[in-house]
Amino acid sequence: MSRPERSAEIAALYQELILDHYRRPRNKGTLERADAAVEMKNPLCGDEITLQVAFEGDGVGDLRFSGRGCSISQASASMMTQLVKGKGAAEIDALRNRFREMMLGDRSAGMDEKLGSLRALSGVARFPARVKCALLAWNALESALAARRAE
Repeated sequence: MSRPERSAEIAALYQELILDHYRRPRNKGTLERADAAVEMKNPLCGDEITLQVAFEGDGVGDLRFSGRGCSISQASASMMTQLVKGKGAAEIDALRNRFREMMLGDRSAGMDEKLGSLRALSGVARFPARVKCALLAWNALESALAARRAE
């Protein structure tokens, strides 16, 4: 298989993964015993996310999101909740920073296995207006963790 064919195949797989998370989001809904709830809106496109977090120690025990928006914002929230559930604050911060680097065009970040399914969003970096969509849930999580640290 030639390199262009392989790249097209990977792009198609990534697109399907994004659409799967958009159509069948994971961890979408209400968290009964949330310690924090953060609402974020992207005024440029109208995306909205409400993230509810239950803390466990310095990390995240459980989390759920609700909201509406484009496939990128909703898929990113779904993928993020799967990735960070059960992780400590330091590991979440490292993942968030790596994801942000990928969104800002760092190709090596897009190869980082630690990002898991979020690597499917690496192509968003080519569309600066859509980067905010992909970062919306992460910004909500960052706010929830910062509020927890300030307690």
